[in-house]
Amino acid sequence: MKVIAPSHLKLMFGSSQPTSRSYPCVQNAQRSDSCGTSRSEWRSTFATLTSKVVTQKTLPMPQVSVGIDHVNGHNRAARVLGMNQKPLSVNDLPPAPMHGGANLRVAYQGAPGAYSEAAACKAYPNYEAVPCDQFEVAFQAVELWIADRAVLPIENSLGGSIHRNYDLLLRHCLHIVGEVQLPVHHCLLALPGVRKEFLTCVMSHPQGLAQCERTLTKLGLNVTRKAVDNTAIAAEHIAANNLRDTAAIASARAADIYGLEILEDGLQDDASNVTRFVMLARDPLVPRTDRPFKTSIVFAHEKGTSVLYKVLSAFAARDISLTKIESRPNHNRPIRLVDDANVGTAKHFEYMFYIDFEASMAEARVQNALSEVRKFTSFLRVLGSYPMDMTPWSPSSSTSHKASSKMNHSYGNVNMAKP
Repeated sequence: MKVIAPSHLKLMFGSSQPTSRSYPCVQNAQRSDSCGTSRSEWRSTFATLTSKVVTQKTLPMPQVSVGIDHVNGHNRAARVLGMNQKPLSVNDLPPAPMHGGANLRVAYQGAPGAYSEAAACKAYPNYEAVPCDQFEVAFQAVELWIADRAVLPIENSLGGSIHRNYDLLLRHCLHIVGEVQLPVHHCLLALPGVRKEFLTCVMSHPQGLAQCERTLTKLGLNVTRKAVDNTAIAAEHIAANNLRDTAAIASARAADIYGLEILEDGLQDDASNVTRFVMLARDPLVPRTDRPFKTSIVFAHEKGTSVLYKVLSAFAARDISLTKIESRPNHNRPIRLVDDANVGTAKHFEYMFYIDFEASMAEARVQNALSEVRKFTSFLRVLGSYPMDMTPWSPSSSTSHKASSKMNHSYGNVNMAKP
C-alpha cells in the first residue's frame, strides 16, 4: 500500500499549514505504509481535504432511462461539482474499475489504522491512500479528481445500515463499481501499563461501541462511552493526549501505529462481525453477465409507500433476488399534508427506497423489471451495477495483533476476475 506524501498533498491542495513535530507514539516509523505518517501530517491532510468540501444542494431527481448508457440515472454533462475540476494528466488516468491496478488514489474515512483503510487495501492493494475525516469529504475528493475511488462503509452485520452514506449516495454523482466485505475484529486498546480496572472511559465510533456493548458489560467495566468519528481516531486521541484512564475500541493495526497495548482481543459481541463497503468512482462500470453481479437502485413516489408492493412484485415475477431494502426520509418533502392547499392535520412521511438485488443491468429481465418499476415511481435512479464480492471469509479468531496488522495477509484481495 502506498500513501500520498503529505508534501505532495499540500502542493495538490494548496495547503499552507506548517509541519509540526512527528507523532511521538508511532513505533513503526520505518515502515513504508501509512504507519510511518506523522500525526501532524495526516491531520494536515484532513484539514486540507475538509476545506475543499463545497456546500451543495441536493441534486434534482430526474426521470431516468434504464438503458446501460444511463446506468446512474443522469448524463455526465449534468454533474454539478461546485468548483472547477482539475483533470488528471494522461499518465494519471486510472485503469477500469475493479482492475486492482497500481497507483489508484483511494479515499476512505478515518485515520490510518481504520477498518476503512483495510477495506481500501483489500479492494485496491497497490493504492495511494487519501484519508478523509468525513464521509462527505471522501465523496467530494473523488468528484473533484483528488482521488480516483472512494471505499466507504454501507452496512454492518451487527449495527445495520450506515444511513449517512445512503443519503450521500443520492446527493452526489458517483457510481458504485464494486463491494468489499470485511470481517471486523475489535480490540480494547490503552497506553502501555494501563490496567482495565483503572479505566473510566471507552472511546470509539458509535458502531464500534454498539458492537461491543455486551462484552464490555461482561468485563465489569464501569466506564462511560464516548463516541468519536472513527475507531482509529479514538486510538490516536488517547496516545496524543496521554490519557491513562481511557481506552479505545479499534483494530490491532491501530495499536501498532499509535503505540498502544491490547487489553482485550476479540471484543465484539458476535464473532461473525462483517462490514460491507462500496467502491465509488466517477464513471460507472459496464455491466456484464459472465460473473455474479449486484445492482443498487433508489426510487420514490409522490403518493408515498402505496407503490412498494407493486415495485417488489416486478422483481419477484422475474425471479430476481433482493438482498437489501432500506427506507430513508425524502429530505426534499419529509412531510405530506392532506391536500395541495396545505389544509388538514393528517400527515405522513415520504420515503426514498434503496434496493440491492442479485442481477446485472446487462440482463434483459433486469431492464424489463426496471421499465415496469418506472411506471409506478416518480423517481428512479440506478446507483450502480457491479461484481459481487465472492471472497470467502470466516470469523476472526486471531490472538496476535502483530499478525492482524499485516493487512495484505489478513484481508487478501477481492476474489474476482478482471473485467
